[in-house]
Order: sequence, then C-alpha cells, then structure tokens
Amino acid sequence: MKYSFSYLIRLQFLGFRFSGWQKQTNAKTLHDMVDKTLSFVFEDTSFKTIGIGRTDAKVSANQYCIQLFVDTLIEEDSFMKSLNSNFSLDFKAISMRKVDRSFNIIKASKLKEYHYYFSFGEKNHPFAAPFLVNIEENLNVNRMIKGAKLFEGEHYFHKYCTKPSEQTIFKRVIDSCEIVTNDILTASFFPEDSYVLKVKGKGFLRYQIRLMMATLFELGKGNLDIQFIESSLKEDNDQKFLRNIAPASGLQLYAIELDK
Repeated sequence: MKYSFSYLIRLQFLGFRFSGWQKQTNAKTLHDMVDKTLSFVFEDTSFKTIGIGRTDAKVSANQYCIQLFVDTLIEEDSFMKSLNSNFSLDFKAISMRKVDRSFNIIKASKLKEYHYYFSFGEKNHPFAAPFLVNIEENLNVNRMIKGAKLFEGEHYFHKYCTKPSEQTIFKRVIDSCEIVTNDILTASFFPEDSYVLKVKGKGFLRYQIRLMMATLFELGKGNLDIQFIESSLKEDNDQKFLRNIAPASGLQLYAIELDK
C-alpha cells in the first residue's frame, strides 16, 4: 500500500524491559509498543512505521528515529501531544518533521553515536541496573582508555561480529572511540565514579560495540594486552568472532545525524 505523506519522528526510550526493536512472536518489543500507541492516536487511520535500525534487548536510546507513513496530513503539534499522552513512561517523542515520500530511513546516510556506561568495584544500587553495568573486579581504566583509541579508523572487524551473512562487510571505519569519565548520565543512586565508552561511526556490525566493550573490560582486568586488540583488527586476523559479549543494559544509542 502506498501512502501520501511521510514523517520523521525522533524518540527516546528506555529499553530495559523490552526484547529489542524488531517485532517478535511472544516477546514485548519496542516496535510493537510504538505501533500500538500510534493505533490509539490514529484510531481508524491506516499507517506504517519503519525504524532506523535494530537494537538489542535492554538497549536504550537517547535518540532514535522512525519513519511514519500515513494518508492523512498531520497537524504536528497536536499529534506530538497526543502521541506522548498515549506513550507508556518508557517512551517520549521529542521531534517530528514532514519528509519527502521518497526519503528512505534505512538507506539514508547517517552517523550514529553509541554510549556504553559502566563502573567497577562495589556493587551498584539496584536502581542503576537499567543504565549502568558494574564490573566487580578492579579495572585499569588508563589501559582501557589507550585500548579504546585503537578502534578508531579503518579496520577489519571479523572478530567483533556475530552471525554475519555472506554479504557482511567487515572492513569498517570508526570515526571516534574513547573512554571518558561519565558526566552525561547521572543520578543520586549512581556510584561516585562511572565511565562511558563513546563510539561514533556510520555503521556497526551485530554486537560490535558490546564485543568491543567486553574486550576492553578484559584489557582493564589484565587478562588481555594492547597487542591483542591491535592484532584482532588486522586484515590477517583469524576471523573467529570473540565470544565474550558485554551486557546489553549499559548500551545506549545516544545520537543520530541524518543527511538532510
């Protein structure tokens, strides 16, 4: 079915109680909840939504985009109010704009910034669980900071991807990758010290950032050295993916830049 109008909507969501974006049988997903909410807003009006990409179970987004197709011209201010009134507390619509019907959210050139929040040492307050991963062992953060920088630039990420297809392109570019003190996401129940891995690039492989984070954790624990990361990114790596994946709850899609 072809629709007359197309809109780009930016959302925020807490993914901790959802099984990721993609619709699944017998699972509560983010896409399902978005479409159910829109069905209340539109009542009998037909519509279609497409998300900008998949997210893993428990992953949150400070900024996520959907493309909405509909036959009715929308009055944006009142629509946004109605959408947020019907959304559960896990979701918030933050902006909306009309786009050309030919715009394709999947194929559009985009730059994504992911954050992974973590702490180490004494176990965190349980309220921090949806946002912050805690590592009980002591971590050498300075070593992790050096390791994170190694991921910047063009590398071969065979070892940082699970279940690739025959068409998967492993040679990727990461524009920036750094670990810094977390002063972005804060709460009274957070530990005194926490950190964030910031990764920016145009496209990422399945579980890539969580595999990178798990490797940096092992580096911080002293179980791996800097040379391991350097070798893992070379063209002649053994191409066997790493099996240690960091928990999903610390990962957040922080920002998306779309070509206009």
